[in-house]
Amino acid sequence: MTHDHSSSSGGCWERGFDLSYRLACEQLARISDVRQQCRKSSAQCIGANEIIIDYLNRPYHIMIPECKILLEEGDMEAPLRDKILILHYFIGAKGTAATGKLIAYKQLPGGVSYFPAFSQRAIAPLVKNFGKSPELLMRAAAKLGGHEADHGDVSVTVSAFPHVPITLVLWRGDEEVAPNGNILFDANISDYLSTEDVTVLCETIIWKLVRSIPSA
Repeated sequence: MTHDHSSSSGGCWERGFDLSYRLACEQLARISDVRQQCRKSSAQCIGANEIIIDYLNRPYHIMIPECKILLEEGDMEAPLRDKILILHYFIGAKGTAATGKLIAYKQLPGGVSYFPAFSQRAIAPLVKNFGKSPELLMRAAAKLGGHEADHGDVSVTVSAFPHVPITLVLWRGDEEVAPNGNILFDANISDYLSTEDVTVLCETIIWKLVRSIPSA
């Protein structure tokens, strides 16, 4: 089973979340071997009609064929943006092993063109909210199962999906240099998500982290 990321998971975000979700549900229904796709995505297969997949340190149930996605705790329906990301990851997963090599967004397909938007949507809010207090990033990321990494002045790796580690990096700056940041990915990430999905995923992660900052 092959997937063209540019025509399947990528691109359809721009047509609106509802349509993106509907298209992803149609793709899910066309998967002929659900168990094989569970192996590729490291999802848990509960019979032919239910899948459990970890997303940001929480288990979600994908119900087939109704294409319902429920958070395991409390049977709550996942937010629409999260549902689309979960489906895109599951549908597009190629099962390739981690390379151990980290790359930046500009090294993704089309990443150079999309980088200004990615920087504004993900890197800028990362630096704005955590650049002067990077210890807050460590605390917030721990709630998503994040662990300390060895990059920049402070960095943390969050497992967005089983095969999609996202590494957030901060440099503190000083009186002369403003704080700075970056987001890094395993070099195999395009075997799991389109570049557009990566943008939406990183933006989603950053704002989940920002919302978890305790108020003064």
